[in-house]
Amino acid sequence: MGTLSLRAINRATLARQHLLARSGMPAIGMIEHLVGMQAQAPFPPYTGLWTRLTDFQPAELADALVDRQVVRIALMRGTVHLVSAADACFLRPLIQPLLDRDLRTNALHARHLTDLDLPKLADLARQALAGQPLTAKELGAALAEPWPDREPDALAHAVRGLLPLVQTPPRAVWGRSGQTKYHTAEHWLGRDLDKSPDPKRMAERYLAAFGPASVADLQAWAGLTRLREVTDTLDVRRFTADDGRELLDLPDAPRPDEDTPAPVRFLPEFDNLLLSYVDRTRVLTEEHRKRLFGVKNGVFPGTLLVDGFVRGAWRITRQRKSAVLTITPWARTTKKDQAALIKEGTRLLEFHAPGADTKDVLIES
Repeated sequence: MGTLSLRAINRATLARQHLLARSGMPAIGMIEHLVGMQAQAPFPPYTGLWTRLTDFQPAELADALVDRQVVRIALMRGTVHLVSAADACFLRPLIQPLLDRDLRTNALHARHLTDLDLPKLADLARQALAGQPLTAKELGAALAEPWPDREPDALAHAVRGLLPLVQTPPRAVWGRSGQTKYHTAEHWLGRDLDKSPDPKRMAERYLAAFGPASVADLQAWAGLTRLREVTDTLDVRRFTADDGRELLDLPDAPRPDEDTPAPVRFLPEFDNLLLSYVDRTRVLTEEHRKRLFGVKNGVFPGTLLVDGFVRGAWRITRQRKSAVLTITPWARTTKKDQAALIKEGTRLLEFHAPGADTKDVLIES
């Protein structure tokens, strides 16, 4: 069993995430490599692809959404993810135990679902959605007719766990806006969910995108338990971290030297790099973790990587024909780091506000 230092784990993670060097693969290829992208907010995945791909244009993802090649659906950790059509059908059945558990334990809705005929609810929801996509409010109102004593919001939430609901365009289409409306994945994609998806494949793909990682990390990413039964059947290499944790990895996965240079990178809000581990020290100090996860309303800011680790946050503000990227460092930055942040930040502004007459990058003191 080999050992891996914190910096070695960091560089391996960045390599899997294509944050050491941008990739020339198509957007759908990157989305599949990452096993989906966290997407409860509609537009952060565009930035997540921009920071990982050499020549990503927003229309590539927007067209894929409209053409039903990718969809937004509740998956890992019960949160909305952007995934390929194939992965929606592969992953959704594997995540069902998490959604079943939510029906029993959800703090807001579970008490309104006690003794409810869930199979009947699912059948009526499919009928309601057969004609056209519906908002949660519209779906809840339709289902409240046979159950007038139940909360419509709770009924709509239950359907999200019972059925594979995808969010339909124009929601999340670049340059457009629209209400969140739902359809079943089978209807929207014209295909059935996988009948017997292999959890081993899910675990291997997690390691390919996020490894080396522990079993606890895998479970935190998926929102599932008892996955050691799965990993014990995998062909993996085992490593020991500095703190004694056992980490698993695919035998031929890239593990660059710990001194490999890591360029400045801007991550979008809710990037899975920060949400897919129990131990986030590979990219985030404990001090910065508290700062990030302590934000109000659970709304993460965009973050930035300096030398491979989160070292601050960023935001873009617009006013008429001007756009300003404000960088808030969380640690001391050298003049060299600041120059790199301004250079990369200028590229980010050009991506987000190409039509702005003036674009400025400001680094707060």
